[in-house]
Amino acid sequence: MTTSKGAAFFDLDRTLLAGASGEVFSRAMREAGLVSRSIPGENLLYRVFNTVGETLPSMALARQAVTFAKGRSRAVVQRAAEHAADALASMVQPLAAPLFEEHRAAGRPIVLATTTPYDLVAPLARRLGLDDVVATRYGLNDDGTYDGTLDGPFVWSAGKLAAVKEWAERHGVDLAASFAYSDSVYDTPLLAAVGNPFVVNPDPRMVLMAAARRWPTLDLSAAADPSREVSSMAKIPVVNMEIQRLALSFTHPLFFPYAKFDIAGTGNIPASGPAIVVANHRSYFDAAAVALTIARTDRTVRFLGKKEVFDAPVVGQIASALGGIRVDRGTGSEEPLKAAAAALENGDIVAMMPQGTIPRGAGFYDPVLRGRWGAARLAAMTKAPVIPIGLWGTEKVWPRSARVPNVLNVVNPPVITIRVGTEVPLVHRSPDADTKRIMKAIMGLLPPESREERVPTEEEIALAMPPGHKAERTEEGARRPGSD
Repeated sequence: MTTSKGAAFFDLDRTLLAGASGEVFSRAMREAGLVSRSIPGENLLYRVFNTVGETLPSMALARQAVTFAKGRSRAVVQRAAEHAADALASMVQPLAAPLFEEHRAAGRPIVLATTTPYDLVAPLARRLGLDDVVATRYGLNDDGTYDGTLDGPFVWSAGKLAAVKEWAERHGVDLAASFAYSDSVYDTPLLAAVGNPFVVNPDPRMVLMAAARRWPTLDLSAAADPSREVSSMAKIPVVNMEIQRLALSFTHPLFFPYAKFDIAGTGNIPASGPAIVVANHRSYFDAAAVALTIARTDRTVRFLGKKEVFDAPVVGQIASALGGIRVDRGTGSEEPLKAAAAALENGDIVAMMPQGTIPRGAGFYDPVLRGRWGAARLAAMTKAPVIPIGLWGTEKVWPRSARVPNVLNVVNPPVITIRVGTEVPLVHRSPDADTKRIMKAIMGLLPPESREERVPTEEEIALAMPPGHKAERTEEGARRPGSD
């Protein structure tokens, strides 16, 4: 049974605090003797975080922190957190205090909702007089050391919403009457679930989301003015901006310190008018590589993506807001092609990967690329030029066998080679023949080693398989090509 009153949920980093708490915690852990040295590239990661906020790689690293904590003493961690609390309290943004008072006066409990482990943030919450903490919790052994597992959800994105919902149910709080504050686009599920969402110091992607959803934006960093009502603070105006162009402006190698990029041929991308950009598919990192390539031009791009992308929390909402086109291959629906055709008629660039998915196992090493017919059919429908892109090395950043990219390799990052070719000459009579022309053009942009016939090792086959999946060497041939 919920009450008519809500609660106020505050994110920590870049929302309640002016920057990243991780740097403070890392220093406290070193001083307590819990770690002997900093992680390579750690300072760069903090600088990137303070500039652009959370990224999938940074959160993948945070997700793995529980395994690094295994065997550490909880009591020692808690003492280190007590020492860190004073430094963190000095980072609290000036206008947070009057905002707290406004909520207290209305009878709303104030809750810190953060991905950061509970034992690290609880001392800060006590210093600030907050009512409770919703945070990631680590499992414990009988001797008081961490056991390397999570005790409950990883409190991030949809996991944070689930944890907040569980807290609200236990405390009889109505989310429809509640407030939530965050800088991060990955907190979109939580902000969308409360009746009063507020964006604070938004990261570049949250600027887009706030504009799309008309969420008010607060600045808690302004010098405190006792005569000023927090609730009357000026909001960032929703201007008539091109959301895609703004999004691509933040696609820069600086945000990918764990990869180097060798890009050539962007002059082949038409400066205006419709175009279909097609690339081979080697890694989950391919979309980022294509986006970074398009960002070097003055164009924007709309991606065709599998339905799983659009069904995912947060990522799907952003893809929709940016004009992404959903593809559900299992239905045989013509709607994705019609939507892509409409975008091309509007003069947009549409990007797609004709292979449909990353080749599995031994098929990954086949020098002959096989594609589905979608790109050829779209070109026949619209007569838009087809521009090929050859990608090589993305699998070194994020192999199919890994659930997350290797974000720690900032000392000697792999080189990703990206080549943009000239328009593919198509006949528009046979989608199968045109698809072969498209795939041949892409193959021609790949390095000579891609054309070598060889038998991959079992280790190489394993790298090209989804985590935990086993397959026969012949499986890939039965799955592709396809007409959808």
